[in-house]
Amino acid sequence: MAAGRPGRVTPRAVAVYWDSSAVLSALFKDRASDQARRWAGRSGVHLISTLAWAEVHAVIARVERERALTRVLVKAAREALEEGPWRRLNASPEWRLVEALSSKWSLRGADLWHLCTAKSLQSELPELRILTFDARLAAAARGEGI
Repeated sequence: MAAGRPGRVTPRAVAVYWDSSAVLSALFKDRASDQARRWAGRSGVHLISTLAWAEVHAVIARVERERALTRVLVKAAREALEEGPWRRLNASPEWRLVEALSSKWSLRGADLWHLCTAKSLQSELPELRILTFDARLAAAARGEGI
């Protein structure tokens, strides 16, 4: 049991690489929102890549164009993205990992990129985990120990 109030377990600090599915669940209500928001509230390092940043902005812009949400809610989503727990990450996957993991896992291009980038970062952050709500990416991440 971690330090804190008697009888209460204090959650360990985390190192989390968020893919776009996890960020979107934190921003918009869906089946995984409660879990994403619990992760967002944990202390530690929360990382968002330029790819996830671009993917999330593309979704917000599409929602805005299609008028699926009011302007106020779209603005709130952009602000929440900007102010979230995420640290912006300028990283890319190791070239050798892309080739190796593309043969090992059946993933879409962006998901392969996220997996390989997180795997590349694992040498510096061995405790790093991927937070994703994409079933195939989650399975590949578990298989890679991230």
